[in-house]
Amino acid sequence: MQALCQCKMCASRAAGGLLRTLTDFSLLHTNNSAVLRIGACTRILSLTDLFSGRRLTGAHKLDGTTDPSNVNTASPSDTRGLFGIPLKKQTESLSYDSMIRRAASLVTDGSSTFLSQTTVAFSDALKDYSKAVHSRIAFQKRYLASLGKLTPSEEDLLLLVINGWRAESSKRRDECKRFEQSWINAISLSKAAAEIARSSGAQQAFVSMRANLQVSQSQVEEARTVCADTEKMLTETKVEEIQRKAEYAAFLRARVERETNEDYLRED
Repeated sequence: MQALCQCKMCASRAAGGLLRTLTDFSLLHTNNSAVLRIGACTRILSLTDLFSGRRLTGAHKLDGTTDPSNVNTASPSDTRGLFGIPLKKQTESLSYDSMIRRAASLVTDGSSTFLSQTTVAFSDALKDYSKAVHSRIAFQKRYLASLGKLTPSEEDLLLLVINGWRAESSKRRDECKRFEQSWINAISLSKAAAEIARSSGAQQAFVSMRANLQVSQSQVEEARTVCADTEKMLTETKVEEIQRKAEYAAFLRARVERETNEDYLRED
């Protein structure tokens, strides 16, 4: 910085001496070294201004003064490109149509968020219900397989576990119904948002909303299929339980009759 200031000062002084004696050819000849120094300093100043992004205009004189009438002011919207070349920003003019499209995009964004949350909640509720039913089925089958082989205390304990999973399954089923209603509302809202985006010309928002609807419906349908298969297994287990209990009851009656007959024969 100090060297740059010295260059500006020496350029100004040399230029002033040179211009004052410009008519004197002999003095011009003797000031040859000053001319060389002016050229060197001018090149240094030009390169410095070039790489620092400044523009040399008529406002900057050799004597270091500035002419306010020649100052080149740039508007705030101008940007500086390479070598300080002003580049004008391309600003989009807002019309009613563009503002409506933006509002429609905001509607689809909010609807997509609501749809995403309700889809996850409903899908997880269906999965949790299926897990609870599977656990109930597993303990019921264990109970049916061990009919007549358990002590009364062991049987009571196993039945207590089965009743616990039955209550848990009922709780999860009620949760599924609650989240299902929220998901249905989200589907209706998302369809309306998609139609708004389509009619307002927000094509990208419309396509995105339609894709989100398809993904949501696909995920819920998959969870519902798993849930339906689980409920089918539960129904089969209930039928099996009825049959096994009937068979076990018949077995007990037959054993009682046999023991009664044996006692009657011994008395005879």
